Amino acid sequence: MPLGGSPLADVPSAAGRPIPLATAVLLPPVVPPVFYAVGLNYTGHIEHALAKGYGAAIAPARPEVAYRANNALTGHGSPIVKPAGVEGRFEAEGEVVAVIGRTLRRATYAEAQESIFGWTIGNDVSARAWQHADRSFWRSKNSDTFKPMGPWIETDVDPLVQTTTMRVDGEPRASFATGAMIFDPYEYVVETTKYITMRPGDVLWMGADGTCQIEPGQTIDIEISGIGVLSNPVHAEEADEAEEAEEEERRPR
Repeated sequence: MPLGGSPLADVPSAAGRPIPLATAVLLPPVVPPVFYAVGLNYTGHIEHALAKGYGAAIAPARPEVAYRANNALTGHGSPIVKPAGVEGRFEAEGEVVAVIGRTLRRATYAEAQESIFGWTIGNDVSARAWQHADRSFWRSKNSDTFKPMGPWIETDVDPLVQTTTMRVDGEPRASFATGAMIFDPYEYVVETTKYITMRPGDVLWMGADGTCQIEPGQTIDIEISGIGVLSNPVHAEEADEAEEAEEEERRPR
């Protein structure tokens, strides 16, 4: 049943006739005022990064957030577009995502627990050569379509006792205990709100304990038990789009 209004702000009301879920286009279930992200929050991910030569991968001493860009968001079923200039490792990471449900400043741990409206799934797509070459993650993590999120928000689940599984074309590539984090979501909320006000609709992506290579023509599924499955095909950037971008770079400034 299509609903009007936001469940974060008011009680949604019916806004149309029921439609089959299979025919619906699922957008990201929330467009966050602030898009928070956590990195290197699982020991396995740190070990993987070190094995791949990323010497800066060290275990965090305290829960510190980073930020991502809303332009990178896309919904369940929408394509992840691999830019023409990407070479080397082009990877997916399955993450549980906390959706904040109330305004918070200097939250206690109990208040942080009570503040979560619900949970969804994120796929942190990363272009590793860009990640290691650039001074920031501006294109390696934030290019258009690099942050699929969905398919919906589950409000009645404990994500810390679930399992995250990544599949490529139906074949399992990685699986880990979702709750095996160095710092849990509530610890991040407590630390963040010492300095920054968090508001309804903000999202907090919690990192991953596994990665997998993805390529155009494949479909990547992120399943978190108790929440659902986020599925996205991978497409190559169209040749005319790439040529247009290159022409724009050649134009005098």
